Amino acid sequence: MNKGKFYLSTAIAYASGKPHIGNTYEIVLADAICRFKRMEGYDVYFQTGTDEHGQKIQEKAEAAGVTPQAFVDGTAGEIKRIWDLMNTSYDRFVRTTDPEHERKIQEIFEKMLASGDIYKSKYEGWYCTPCESFWTESQLVDHKCPDCGREVKWAEEEAYFFRLSKYTEPLRKYIEEHPDFIQPEARKNEMINNFLKPGLQDLCISRTSFTWGIPVKSDPRHVVYVWLDALFNYATFPGYEPNGENGERYKKFWPADVHLIGKDILRFHTLYWPAFLMSIGEPLPKQVFGHPWLLMSDGKMSKSKGNVLYADDLVDLYGVDAVRYYVLHEMPFASDGTMTHELLIERINSDLANILGNLVNRTVSMQNKYFDGIVGANNHLEPVDAELIELALATPEKCREKMDSLHVADAIDEIFTLLRRANKYVDETQPWVLGRSEETKPRLATVLYNLLETVRFGATLLRPFLPDTAEKIFKQLNLPVSDWESLGTFGAIKEGHKLGAAEILFARIDPAKKAQEIEAFYAAKNPAPASDPVLPDVTIDDFARCDMRVCKVLSCENVKKSDKLLRFTLDDGSGSPRQILSGIAKFYKPEELVGKTVAAILNLPPRKMMGLESNGMLLSAVKEEDGQENLHLLILDDAVPAGAKLC
Repeated sequence: MNKGKFYLSTAIAYASGKPHIGNTYEIVLADAICRFKRMEGYDVYFQTGTDEHGQKIQEKAEAAGVTPQAFVDGTAGEIKRIWDLMNTSYDRFVRTTDPEHERKIQEIFEKMLASGDIYKSKYEGWYCTPCESFWTESQLVDHKCPDCGREVKWAEEEAYFFRLSKYTEPLRKYIEEHPDFIQPEARKNEMINNFLKPGLQDLCISRTSFTWGIPVKSDPRHVVYVWLDALFNYATFPGYEPNGENGERYKKFWPADVHLIGKDILRFHTLYWPAFLMSIGEPLPKQVFGHPWLLMSDGKMSKSKGNVLYADDLVDLYGVDAVRYYVLHEMPFASDGTMTHELLIERINSDLANILGNLVNRTVSMQNKYFDGIVGANNHLEPVDAELIELALATPEKCREKMDSLHVADAIDEIFTLLRRANKYVDETQPWVLGRSEETKPRLATVLYNLLETVRFGATLLRPFLPDTAEKIFKQLNLPVSDWESLGTFGAIKEGHKLGAAEILFARIDPAKKAQEIEAFYAAKNPAPASDPVLPDVTIDDFARCDMRVCKVLSCENVKKSDKLLRFTLDDGSGSPRQILSGIAKFYKPEELVGKTVAAILNLPPRKMMGLESNGMLLSAVKEEDGQENLHLLILDDAVPAGAKLC
């Protein structure tokens, strides 16, 4: 049943490098929304892609010694690879270097120029290259870009300007009359208070200081400002034509139902983009949703901080659906979420393995054990069954309400509320007890039927979020994948139906073993260089602050549950033994080191490792030899007394 059209776009990813998991969250979120709409019966158009022009890309290409086109061909390919890896069901992946898009941008520019909304003048101001944005002195924060915090450069050049100031009042009025246009609510208030109330300034929309952009047709010395070029992708690729002869897809799907973007580019999408559309006389999108950021525990992901997680690495470690589940479920509607390996492992164990996986596995296993996989009659109902059945029938509509308002994490919670109730139902009915007697077998058949139907409901509703997992569940049920209409009835599985084999969906993860696997994974991906460069100079005072002393090894043993750590008890000359843990178990046997004279830094802060406190660090030398990293503990002459200082 076709319920109408639905057009959702993501922001197009800037093709300056590989996207991290925070960038990837957006495409997974968009995919879940679009899959849900398709399941409901909507005709969906889902567009994503790459933004490929601008000064930043030209500079990166020059640094890499390649042409800008060759550079973006590589980065766009990598972005598309990640999007495909995450099992996203976009209908079109667009690139702003597409010749048809470039032609349309040139014609749009000329159309705005002819109407008087574009004029030529001179620009003087502060420019942020990474953000491709101009700023006034008053907008800077500590004389840096207010968006990204990076350095800005003074720019003076001839430029074309868009009369953005002309649209201050029309934009204010439109936003007030369309309260759902900007979501969440806090984002709308930010745009009104910070930009519209003070009044918009005309916008610089061309540059002459670099060449990697779309040339202005009537003045080829200028290239079109990257945001004018990029924002129009939402209209040009579905088929907008500046001459009015729009394509069928554009006629069908425009205006877009949702532009899904990061909160950091809200200004461009809720002020510049609507003003551009007003200028050419096209309808505005129905909604712009500025989603929050996915952060590390120490803040926003940043290559300069070295705290970046990449989707493909996480997939190698945990699988696609586990990563999809985490980013979709752990991101609040309006505030930022946090991602770490520890949190991801915890969520896999608690939700995917324990609640979902355990329910599916024991339900299918019991049906196979007690009835050879043949579904029995559902005719021995008792009062305890009613609550489960009613909740199953009510859950689809609850999910739909949450998804309609883009509360995706809350929609997933509704599904897991049903799954938790089913697990409780197992404990209440105790099918393993019912299976002991032939007299209670009819009641057991009903209990298992209710569980199987609940699993079918859960698998159907999980399809947009965990598509591969849902297919695996239907394979175990030996059923075709259910659609939305099938959720109107509790009783779709027929008596006499034969199930498939039970399989583990998500195995529980041992955190300690996984930590070792993660360490080895990243070590293999980022091996130490063959020859480490000499570090920057330090002063003699810096060196003197390190308390390095000679120690005697009193005892040494392996740390339980760790393949890496050795536990040392040392005589450091103080009269009290000192405990230090060192990750050198792969290089030395404990008994080899007892009685040895070693060196250690003693004034490091205590550190907990595997539940034990380590008070210092042993000195050693590390060198890559024959393709492998080898470690050599610094062992001194036994004649040197414990407590002697190294200087």
